[in-house]
Amino acid sequence: MNDERPALAEAEAETRAPAEAGERPGKRRRRGPGPFTLLLSPALVTVTGVAAYLVLTGGLPSPWPEEADADGTAAVDIDPSYVPWLREASSRCTVLAPSVLAAQIDQLSGWSDDTDAFSGQKGIAAFTDTDWRAWGRDDDGNGRSSPHDPADAIMALGRQDCALAEQVTQLRTEGRVNGDLVDLTLAAYASGLEAVRKAGRVPPAAKTYLSEVEALLSRYEALDRADPVGGASGAAGALLAAPVRTLTVTSPYGSREHPLTGVTKLHTGVDFAAPQGTPVAAARRGRVVFAAPTTAYGNRVVIDHGTIEGKRLETTYSHLSSLEAAVGQAVQAGTPVGRVGSTGLSTGPHLHFEVVLDGYYADPGPWLGAGG
Repeated sequence: MNDERPALAEAEAETRAPAEAGERPGKRRRRGPGPFTLLLSPALVTVTGVAAYLVLTGGLPSPWPEEADADGTAAVDIDPSYVPWLREASSRCTVLAPSVLAAQIDQLSGWSDDTDAFSGQKGIAAFTDTDWRAWGRDDDGNGRSSPHDPADAIMALGRQDCALAEQVTQLRTEGRVNGDLVDLTLAAYASGLEAVRKAGRVPPAAKTYLSEVEALLSRYEALDRADPVGGASGAAGALLAAPVRTLTVTSPYGSREHPLTGVTKLHTGVDFAAPQGTPVAAARRGRVVFAAPTTAYGNRVVIDHGTIEGKRLETTYSHLSSLEAAVGQAVQAGTPVGRVGSTGLSTGPHLHFEVVLDGYYADPGPWLGAGG
């Protein structure tokens, strides 16, 4: 084909961007819709319904391929840039599932980034300063560790949960507590490990918290569906070869504020630092489906790698100084497709590399074996 698929055509200005848990304070009240939202909701429902009808009846082209959302994650009503981090955080231990982590965040904050002035809880995972010092890191690589960075917060909560899971697993192995490991882990988070140890089970004080999290689980079950071709959990291993010789990440996949436009949005790929003119190679066997200049991406190549376990896999290579591939060309891993440049909306030479799975952007790290 001569044009990028809809998910690839989104204009984006890319650039090389320069222990034991104690008592938890009460959760913040999740806010309902305001009066402005209530006034607009009927109109929005009407417009959305008309648009959906037109798409289904052929009046408008569908923005996604027919088989998009094979794992159902698009049905989860959260920022899509959170999904890879939820899967990555939960992959660190066998007890934790992405749905549990998502339901936990929903219960804690309703996905609100506000700070609770009374309890001092900050960000979507409701961390206090004390807990953040224990669990917080700069996981998204933006140069700061903050509970207000969603990726940092999700990963920190995953670390805390997995540490608690390890401890309650040991207690159950020793015969000192009984119960489901997920329930015991959440109870330890809510009431403290010592309370679980003393009760020998889920303590009464933690049961309300558990029931609230459990009630939210159904919203996020799609996150737990098998993703054998590689979500953020790292299951893919290194299914893709490195597109440039050295994978030095200057801007990772995930939500970020664009340095040129100032707009915060999903950074749909990874920026790799490389000198002007560095060879760029195909990451996997496939066929070139796009190779041309674009406004935002500059010189851009898109390769269709066919399907892997029923899912269409594509990779993209942008801001190239020159194109060395043509539409319809068959390539192997390592076949030259262009050279690193700074064409399009870019502030310096780098490769913007994307992985597109069934029309949805995916974190390239796990595909390249760099997700850990």
